[in-house]
Order: sequence, then structure tokens, then C-alpha cells
Amino acid sequence: MSHAPLAITLGDPAGIGPEVILGAWARLRAERRAPPAFVVGGAGLLRAAGEALRIDCPVVPIATADEAAFACAAGLPVMAGLDVPYAPGQPTADGAQAALASLQWGTRLARAGTAAGVVTAPIAKAALAAIGWDYPGQTEYLADACGAPYRDAVMMLAGPSLRTVPLTVHVALAEVPTLLSPGLIVHKARIVAAGLTRDFGIPRPRLAIAALNPHAGEQGQFGDEEARIIAPAIAELRAEGIDATGPVPGDALFTPRARQGYDAALCMYHDQALIPLKALEFDEGVNVTLGLPIIRTSPDHGTAFDIAGKGLADPGAMAAAILMAADMAMARHRG
Repeated sequence: MSHAPLAITLGDPAGIGPEVILGAWARLRAERRAPPAFVVGGAGLLRAAGEALRIDCPVVPIATADEAAFACAAGLPVMAGLDVPYAPGQPTADGAQAALASLQWGTRLARAGTAAGVVTAPIAKAALAAIGWDYPGQTEYLADACGAPYRDAVMMLAGPSLRTVPLTVHVALAEVPTLLSPGLIVHKARIVAAGLTRDFGIPRPRLAIAALNPHAGEQGQFGDEEARIIAPAIAELRAEGIDATGPVPGDALFTPRARQGYDAALCMYHDQALIPLKALEFDEGVNVTLGLPIIRTSPDHGTAFDIAGKGLADPGAMAAAILMAADMAMARHRG
């Protein structure tokens, strides 16, 4: 781990963010695996959530990020400010404002190097849109805040046995073929390869490139995108020295044997990447943003307002996101 602690943002206070933050930290402390970290605001909120849900995780208020490493011995360090009432399942404008302020504050700390990276709890996009936030999600905001083009912020879903990257994300399935191009595939594959080397310590990453159509198009019978778009991109990547294979039919890409042959699978659309990850690693899946100057991870789940405050949320993905951010920070620190 680098000397700076990780910044954990609140997410929407009415969702499961508070309880998975507390639960993850309690689990990591019990396992003696908790890295230096702090939550960006919400000490009263988190204390109330812990009492309501009987989570054994003392909240330790701190004034600056520098205090986090020492405060970790006593509990969960939380910076002062951004408190709202704990009302699980009842999103409010004040809660959305707190979620946004925590995200903005944490991002600034990471950009300044005061935090080694940022771990973002789930937000409610509709609630943020209602207060004037004009981003599709946290990834796009982070890219903008870091001065990076949106196309350079690449989402990777990572678990213990699988990493996937959707090349197109929140778009209608009918639009996917029109958005794909050799340039898009090559650009994102370069970012993924560089990210796996810089942040995961993989010196020569192996990338598997998924097909779009059934049976990889069956020599053009089911579509020509494989021959016209995907294969030329793979050829260009190989010419650059990137270990890329494919197009691999989607129904063959995620078998146990196939997963042993690559470090990340680049998929043509959202569900092609997220369904296998969630099926195999739902409680440990982490959303990693590659291509940014800062480290960002997040649990691969939403706010889950319907179960918030009921003690049903599994903190495993948040714990995994914290540990992955710490490992990434260590890799960058060593590099």
C-alpha cells in the first residue's frame, strides 16, 4: 500500500452504502486485512446506521486524511461533515447532495495525492439528476474531474477468476453494431493492457476479444462484424505487440478452461460483460475504472433501496473493492 490512505465515498445515504461500508470494514478489521482508509464525511450517519443494524464497527471522526492511518487501529476513520439523517430506503435531495459532495471531495483528495485512490459507494443516478447532476454515472464524472476524455475511462469488472470489459456500455442493444469500430476496439484494448500492467502487475497481459454474433458470425452467415470490424482490430493489436486473441464466440468465452487463457475479456456490449461476472462473482465483483490518473474502484452493485436498512446487504463486494484499490495503489507505488 502507498503511504496515503484510500478515500471511501458515502454513496446515497438511503441505499445500502452505509451498511456495506461498515460491514466491509468490520470484516477486514476482523481478518486483519484493513488497509489505511477513511470515509469522506457522514460520521453521524454511519454511527446511526451501525447502531440500527448492530454492526460492530466503531466510527472514529478525523479532521484530516493524515489521521486515518492512526485512527484505523480504533475503528473506521470518517472525516467530519456531510451528515444527513439515517433513513434507509427513503432517498432525498439532501442525501443526493451529500453523495455528490462526498464524491467530489474524495476525487479532489485523490487527485492531490492526499488519498491513494477512491472507492465509491453506489449512487442513485435519478436522485442526482433531480438536483442537476448531468453525468450518466460516476465513471463519466471522474473522467471529467480528472481532465480525461470519456473514451479514455474504461470500465473493467473484476473478480477472483474473471475480468471483463464492455466496449459499449449504456446504449440500446440495437445500437451496438453501429458503435463498434476497429478504432474503438484498439483504443480500449490499449488502455486495458496498460492498466493491467500498471495497476495489476501483469507484465504481458493476455486479452480475449469477444465476437458479437452467435458462433462468431459463422463465416458471415450470422453477420459480418467479426470479419469487418473485430478481426482487423485484433490484427492491429497483435502488430503492436499486444497479446490479443479472437473473435471468440460469446458462448465459449467464459468456460473454466477458456478463462485460464486470458487476463481480461473485452466484450462487445454491456450484458455480454456483466452477466458472466455477476453470475460467477456477484458478492466479490469490483468495478474498476482504467485510463484515469487516479485509482477508482467500486462494488459492482447498486443502491438497493428495497433492502437498505434490513441487514440483508452483503458487504463482500465493498470489501473486495477496498482491497483491490489498495493492491492497485501498491502496484503504482512500486512502479
